[in-house]
Amino acid sequence: MDEDAVIAWWWQVVAIGLYVGSVLGIAQWLASRGIADERTRKFVHIATGNIILLAWWLAVPLWLALAFGAAFCAVTLLSYRYRLLGSVGGVDRKSWGTFFYSLSITLLIAFYWPQNLQVVAAVGILVMTWGDAVAALVGQTWGRCEYKVLGMRKTVEGSLAMAVVSFAVCLLLLGFTCGWSLPMVLSALAIAGAATGLEVISVGGIDNLTVPLGSALLTQGLIQAFL
Repeated sequence: MDEDAVIAWWWQVVAIGLYVGSVLGIAQWLASRGIADERTRKFVHIATGNIILLAWWLAVPLWLALAFGAAFCAVTLLSYRYRLLGSVGGVDRKSWGTFFYSLSITLLIAFYWPQNLQVVAAVGILVMTWGDAVAALVGQTWGRCEYKVLGMRKTVEGSLAMAVVSFAVCLLLLGFTCGWSLPMVLSALAIAGAATGLEVISVGGIDNLTVPLGSALLTQGLIQAFL
């Protein structure tokens, strides 16, 4: 590895480290201000997922991205026992949701970074982070029309929020990378619908696997077929 490459990845590490530190710092500040734990956790959920955009923009190499992903997985696993993430991490001991969250990010990077399909990984991750988080907040705050799937309480308002936010994420990512066209818009609608359906039928935190992986696979297929 030449000197320029070493300098490049070193600064990538610094940039990502500063970002993660900022996210955790803001989360701690929100918690200290009495912001509800759930809202603080959702902030961390979204902000952590956004790191995929930073890694994409910085052209982080596969090995470094996987190293961060593996570290993230290790920390979430250890947090089930030692609470390394503290209250802002929101590790739910009744499910493996937080670990699935980190695992799905790592799997998408491992599969799509080598193919130069970072946009596919980004769609899967951001649909999960933004769509799922907004759906939960909307459902808890304004949800009135309830329904149950596999024993899990859902709200129509939350599911609609998931669909709208997922569509917006897909529209922006696909529009700026694949071009603005009717097939792109229809593809974004299809991905958003699939992501919402997967979120509805997933229980026990498994949506943090089914939503990103399913959305990414569909995105890849639609890009190859129509975009």
